[in-house]
Amino acid sequence: MPLQSPQLTVAAAQLEQYLPALKGQRVGLVVNQTSQVDGTHLVDLLRANGVNIVKIFAPEHGFRGDHDAGAHVKSTVDKKTGIDVISIYGSNKKPNAKVLRELDVIIFDIQDVGVRFYTYISSMHYMMEAAAQNNVKFMVFDRPNPNIAYVDGPILEPEFRSFVGMHPIPVLHGMTVGELAKMIKGESWIDSANELDLSVFPVANYTRNTPYQVPVKPSPNLPNAQSITLYPSLCFFEATPITIGRGTDFPFQVVGYSPVALGEFSFTPRAIKGASMSPKFKDVKVQGIDLRDSTIKGLDLSLFISAYKKLNANDLVFFERASFMDKLAGTDKLRLAIKAGQSQQQIKQSWQQGLERFKQQRKPYLLYQ
Repeated sequence: MPLQSPQLTVAAAQLEQYLPALKGQRVGLVVNQTSQVDGTHLVDLLRANGVNIVKIFAPEHGFRGDHDAGAHVKSTVDKKTGIDVISIYGSNKKPNAKVLRELDVIIFDIQDVGVRFYTYISSMHYMMEAAAQNNVKFMVFDRPNPNIAYVDGPILEPEFRSFVGMHPIPVLHGMTVGELAKMIKGESWIDSANELDLSVFPVANYTRNTPYQVPVKPSPNLPNAQSITLYPSLCFFEATPITIGRGTDFPFQVVGYSPVALGEFSFTPRAIKGASMSPKFKDVKVQGIDLRDSTIKGLDLSLFISAYKKLNANDLVFFERASFMDKLAGTDKLRLAIKAGQSQQQIKQSWQQGLERFKQQRKPYLLYQ
C-alpha cells in the first residue's frame, strides 16, 4: 500500500503554533470570508479559544466578501460578535494611530491568488506599515497560492505604482502572502520596515508542487478554480471595452463584445447583487469565447492580442482606459508593444531578464521548496 502524503494544513488550523503568542494580547484581524478553518471562521475559532479580538479590518469586497469589485466598503459593527469592523478599502487604506493604540498584534489571514493586481496584498502592505509605525506586532497566517507555479509578466516600474500594483514584482510572482510579507519587510518596501515585528506561520506539508483547490471563493467574481487560473490572463481586458463575464454565472471564464463578434459563444450580462450590479454590456447580447474548458494557464496574451487586432481592424478603440491598463501591467511597455504589433513571444522575451533578477531577489524569502 503506498504511503499517503501528510495532509496540507493552513497556518490558521495549527492553533498550537500561535495561541501561546496571543495570550493576554489585544488582537486585530485582517480577514474576510476565506479566513476559515474547516468551515469555522477565524474570528469564531479565536474567540472560542479565549483570544481577545478588539478590531476586524475589512479589505476589498468586505469582511463577508459580498461587495462588488471597487465598491466602497463601509466601516461597521459585526452583528454576530459586536466587534468593530474597520474598512481598509477605498479612501481609508491604513488605520490611524488612535485605532492602532488599542492593539498589540495584527493577524493577516486571507486567501490570495498570487497575482500582483489582486488587492489583498496591497491591503497587507498598508497594514504592515501601520503596524511598523505604531509598534504593533504583525502575524501572517499563510495559505497556499493556487498560481504558485508561475512567475511571469513585466516587473512593476515605480512610476506606475498604484493600489493595483505596489511592489516591483511581476504580475505572477509565484509566492504565498507569507513569503511576500517577508520580502516586503526585507526589501524595505514599506516605511519603517526595520521596526516591524513580523512573524509568518507557514502552511504545513506544502510545497511549490502541491496542487491546491481554494475551498472558499476568494472574491465574488472568482467563483472557482478555472476563474482563478484565467484571472491573470483576462484581467487586462478590464481596461478595454471587452467583457470578461462579470454579470454572468461564469465571470473570468469568457470574453465577449458587440457589435464585433470575438467568437461563436453568446451570452448576456445582467446585474447580480454582491458580484456586479453594472457590468459591461448589461442586458446586451455579446458574442465571444467560452473558456470554461480552456487549458490556458499562467499569463497568456494570445486572446488579448487577438482581440486588439480585431477591434483595431474595425477602427474601434481597444485601450479605452490606457492609464488603468498601464497600472495593471505595471508599465506602459506592454500596451505600446501590442500597439506596435509585437507577438506574444517577442513581448515575453522582453520580460526575461527582469524575471531572472526577481527570482534571485526573492530566494531568501521563500518558505517552501
